[in-house]
Order: sequence, then structure tokens, then C-alpha cells
Amino acid sequence: MSLYQDHILDHYHNPRNYGNLPHATHHAEALNPTCGDSLALDLNIEDGIIKEVGFTGKGCAISLASASLLFEEAKGKETVKMQVLAPEDVLKLTGLALSPVRMKCALLSLETLKKALKSK
Repeated sequence: MSLYQDHILDHYHNPRNYGNLPHATHHAEALNPTCGDSLALDLNIEDGIIKEVGFTGKGCAISLASASLLFEEAKGKETVKMQVLAPEDVLKLTGLALSPVRMKCALLSLETLKKALKSK
């Protein structure tokens, strides 16, 4: 198994920031209807900075590991920087070459994050 695969499996089995935030300022949910993966994201944002992140979800290893990686990356960052993230930025976090179908799994976290940043 490659180092990248080990990294993905670690985030899948031990997702960072997993769980709900009881006093979230922002929330979003997203679903990948192709495979049934789903994510729910809670954020606490103060003064344009993502202070706390919590997520729950179900899905494949790539979907949940990508969420763990992206949401870990988002914590402590300015919301304006997170709003302009591109799919390529998320794919770099995974370190994997993915087929178009698997890419949808990896990018569900980005869709959820962008929805949450627009919510109140």
C-alpha cells in the first residue's frame, strides 16, 4: 500500500473534527446521489475566521477522508480563502489520482464547505 493510501485510510478510520458542534454559526448538508455519500458540516466562524469545525457523514473511504483532510485544513483559515478553493486544491490534499466517479466522492466535502460558508 502506498503512503497516500495509508494517509487516506488513517483519515477514514480516524476522521479529524468528527462530530456536531452544538452552537454552530453555519451549517450545510450535501449528498452525492450517484453513490449515496452524505456529509453534514457545522462551522463556528468569528470575524471571518473558521474557529471550529465539526462534521458527520457516511460514505466511502475517499469521501470521508477527503472531508477530514479538507475540514482540518479549513480550521483557523479566513473564510474568504476557503470560498475560492478549487477542486484541484482538494484533490491535492488527497494525493490520489481519481477517476471521474471517485472525484465526485472526493469533492463532496468542497461542495459542503462552500454551502456552509454561504449559510447562517
